[in-house]
Order: sequence, then C-alpha cells, then structure tokens
Amino acid sequence: MPIHYEMHPTGADGLEHVVLITIDRPEAKNALDMYHFRDLAAAWKRFRYDDEAWVAIITGVGRNFMAGADLKTYIPQITELADKIGSGEVTEVDGGKLSDGTRAVLRDTKIYKPIIAAINGPCVAGGMEMLGGIDIRIATPHATFGVMEPKRGLFAGGGTTARLPRQIPFPAAMEFLLTAEAFPAERALQLGLINEIVEEDELLGRAFTWARRIAVNAPLAVQATKESVLRGLSTTLEEAYRIEQELAQVVFKTEDAKEGPRAFAEKRVPEWKGR
Repeated sequence: MPIHYEMHPTGADGLEHVVLITIDRPEAKNALDMYHFRDLAAAWKRFRYDDEAWVAIITGVGRNFMAGADLKTYIPQITELADKIGSGEVTEVDGGKLSDGTRAVLRDTKIYKPIIAAINGPCVAGGMEMLGGIDIRIATPHATFGVMEPKRGLFAGGGTTARLPRQIPFPAAMEFLLTAEAFPAERALQLGLINEIVEEDELLGRAFTWARRIAVNAPLAVQATKESVLRGLSTTLEEAYRIEQELAQVVFKTEDAKEGPRAFAEKRVPEWKGR
C-alpha cells in the first residue's frame, strides 16, 4: 500500500492549507521497505515545496504509527543497492536511493513548515527518528516509544542520537538510547517527548485542532519562527540572534506583515497571502 498525501481532507474551514500524510502498510505494522521510505521522502519533499500546504499531520493506519525499517526486506534491499552503487553499476534501484531513509525520517530536510504527529501506536526505531523532526506530538494511551536499534545490533543513524538529547533531559534521553526498551505513552509525556495523550477516537480530530490553531497564523511568519529555532539550536547564542534578526527583516517586508496590523485595526480576520 502507498504513502497517502491528502490536502485538507476534511474540507473544513481553517484547514484549507493542512496536509494529512498517512503511512499505510498494515501488513508490516507500518514498518517500511526501501520503496515506502522513498515514497515517504517524496511526500515530505512535496509538502516542503507546496506553497498551498502550511501544516502537515502524519499518522499511520490501524493501531500502528511507524516501526521504522522492515528488517525482513529493507536491510537486504539497502545492502544490494549499496553494493550496486559501490560497484558503479547504478545510482538507484527502482527509484530508491540510499538517502531516502534519512530524508523520510526528516534528517537534514530543512522543512520549516510545522509538522504534527498523530501517534496511534508503536513509534519505535525509525518512527522515533522521524519524531525528532516533528514539532507537535499527540499520542493515544496505547502508543509506545523506543530506540530499538541496539537490540538488533544496529545503530540509530537517522538523527536520534543527535536530536533526542537536545529535546528532552539528558538522563531521560540516555535511558531511551541505552536500554533500547519501549516506553509507554504516559512515560513519554512525563519526559516531555510528547505534548498530550488523547483517546484513540479523538486522535485525528485533536491533531486537526492543533493544525487549525497554527494555520490561522501568517504562514511565512510561522515558518520563519521554526527556522529561527532550528538554526539557532545548532549554533552559538550570538549567531542565533543574528539568524533571528535576519529572518525578522525578511518577514517584516512581506505583504502579510502589512495585512496583520491592518486586519487588527479593522477588527476582522486577516487574509493571509503567504507572500
């Protein structure tokens, strides 16, 4: 089954610029092979460059979110691809590239648009890696979280060892990384890994509520805010201030920066143009 990409699937007011991305591989509990990693990476690329898409929600079908790579198929596929590339035979196989895996889990993708995760089941291995690139995280009570790679003799090379210690307290991050155990949603909430826990039948509705809260704001201002945060976290405080000032100057020159104060003065809802 494919990776679904749907623009404003509800058609409701305030959600015109919201995208829903769904991982649909129930036969493998939403673990991905090389081709599904390729398709997920393509979905993120589409979202990044679509001017009409302001916020994305990602979820999985059934009671699974994302279990990372399908070890039965992905490792043999990627090993074969690496061998062929190394021998100079090809640069990709059936459209699949070695870089698709890291792009699918949002490592080095530079997506400054807001992303919301509706976590409806296990979020482990590659799922946890992707979570590190997601801004708002909502989970059901039965969701679990874990960096499982060391249990299989593997390494979490999709950004987890770099991002997780920057996002939750260091001892908590090391608990995840070194034990390679699955943690319940309550523990994840306690550690600040997720924003909230909601019942299963409320999950998508709650995700769209978050999306609407974000999408009512000027899209370029929101994107610049996220960009400032992410770029600032990877440098010195002095450089972070410089980046902030640079982005502020860009935002204040936009049409939306004129529309916001004008709408406020006229006591009406602003009409954002995204320019």
